[in-house]
Amino acid sequence: MLLQISHTTEYNYDQPVDYALQQVRLTPQVLDCQKTLDWKITVKGGMIEASYIDHHGNTVHLINVDAGGQSITITAAGSVETTDTAGIIPLPKSGPPLWYFSQQTPLTAAGDAITELAAESESHENILNRLHALSRMIAERVRYGKDGTYVVTTAEEAMQGGTGVCQDHAHIFIAAARAGGIPARYVSGYLMLNGQIDQEASHAWAEAYVEGLGWVGFDVSNAQSPDERYVRLAVGRDYHDAAPFSGMRVGSAAETMIVNLQVQQ
Repeated sequence: MLLQISHTTEYNYDQPVDYALQQVRLTPQVLDCQKTLDWKITVKGGMIEASYIDHHGNTVHLINVDAGGQSITITAAGSVETTDTAGIIPLPKSGPPLWYFSQQTPLTAAGDAITELAAESESHENILNRLHALSRMIAERVRYGKDGTYVVTTAEEAMQGGTGVCQDHAHIFIAAARAGGIPARYVSGYLMLNGQIDQEASHAWAEAYVEGLGWVGFDVSNAQSPDERYVRLAVGRDYHDAAPFSGMRVGSAAETMIVNLQVQQ
């Protein structure tokens, strides 16, 4: 499937900014399931200071705001050809070892609710069936809702609160899988929605390692495994490692953000 993507993020500040830096992960990964035909990141009101590949294999750009500026606009756009692999990604020849993805992080630490969830899923002896059951249980117990959580909300808090977005669903799945001894990781990217071109934000899902298969994807929010409608941007142990944007600024300026995202065939 050939997907056309345009993702523009505009930051505005209520007063001139002396210094602000954005760490951006908006470049599709190089994988057998997706081939980038063209891709470009453009910046208005700032410039790309540096680019590098992090220890997860993600392409990262460091983008600063023009000194004294009050806005910056970052656009990532291009076309990606995708292939359906039933959500399976082979284990790469290089990169972090599996034990690294078995370690809990502050966002994915399993409390009582997630530990109980993980124990329930262990009634399935087959690992793949166990992971699919885990995904279904999360979707049933944590309804999709945009008003109950934030980027700093932990998996346990979202689980106990009973509501969350794709980030929270992924974190809960990762926390429960790791609590059950299964390596798991966070994936950020794009999803083409049927009948809807304009979107409010990028997407996120989880992957768990299954011996003999590799990394297997689980999109809890949409009750499916990733197919040809998905484009992967970055991976990590949790949101902080794979966030499309993360930044810092000097001073007391208040920030607002406007996102314009289109994913279409």
